[in-house]
Amino acid sequence: MKSSTTEIIEKKFFSKENLNVFLKKYLIIFILLAMIFLLSVLSPSFFQFRNLMNVVRQISVIGLIGIGVTMAIITNGIDLSSGSVLALSAVIAASFAQRSDWAAAKYPGLVVPLGVSILSGLAVGLLCGFIVGFLIANFKIPPFIATLGMMTIARGFALLYSDGRPISSLTDAYNTIGQGYFLGIPIPIIILITVAVLGHVMLNYTRFGRHIYAMGGNEQAARVSGLNIFWIKIGIYSIAGLLSGLAGIVLSSRISSGQPGLGTGYELDAIASAVIGGTSFSGGVGTIWGTMVGALIIGVLNNGLDLLNVSAYWQQIVKGSIIVIAIIIDERKNR
Repeated sequence: MKSSTTEIIEKKFFSKENLNVFLKKYLIIFILLAMIFLLSVLSPSFFQFRNLMNVVRQISVIGLIGIGVTMAIITNGIDLSSGSVLALSAVIAASFAQRSDWAAAKYPGLVVPLGVSILSGLAVGLLCGFIVGFLIANFKIPPFIATLGMMTIARGFALLYSDGRPISSLTDAYNTIGQGYFLGIPIPIIILITVAVLGHVMLNYTRFGRHIYAMGGNEQAARVSGLNIFWIKIGIYSIAGLLSGLAGIVLSSRISSGQPGLGTGYELDAIASAVIGGTSFSGGVGTIWGTMVGALIIGVLNNGLDLLNVSAYWQQIVKGSIIVIAIIIDERKNR
């Protein structure tokens, strides 16, 4: 006969309700681990340190965008402009990071500091995000429409600024951002982890983060409670734009070129990462770590299917199916 203490422990920690809560919270991690195990069996080259590092480095750009998109979705919004803002920030940052043999010969020692290139890309992303947030907060434009407009405008400015051509011949210092290593770890991975930790801390341990969740749960109630919805919206989309600018710097330095066509479709992968990671379109629900796991699932899936020589067309079908399934699960969970 079991002791009363054992029965209490079993009821408290192994009840059906607690099991359901645990599965809802961590099911996405088990899915990721199952995918890694399956792909390791099907392709022995998958589970190698070099390949795994490559997967994380590949999803670093999507992960950076996904953090901003997650915050927008938590507040019942959306951000469709991140891919285009990435491209605009990339071409502008790259233009300041170009090597100029003529300038070096005429003005020996004249080099544009790396900080100027980085700050220019970040400033452009921040400005685009601020404009979107202002349009949404001040003119009550639906986020879908405001970010859709910015998607087209930013892409047009990227093409106009670069004259539709790639900006190449970038300095080694700039290229190090996307291609370099620190203590054996690729710098893009370090940037992603740092930003993810900061985003997690902001959402869970700051007043602004609590306001984001409150606004997403019930905007009218948050407004009545005295929250400044106007500046919260501007802050959210400004952060999303800033992260898109950072992603543009990382991507352009990784490929040693600022191209106006960069980032096409990236906003969809970022949204998919957030949704797969548990961020609800109903608002008020979402985590940064969940989005990172969602981005890893997409990265592992793409990499694994490539190693298995699966057609790129089938990869799109599989990815789209996963997104739909994730949304169905989210809707059932919210009921």
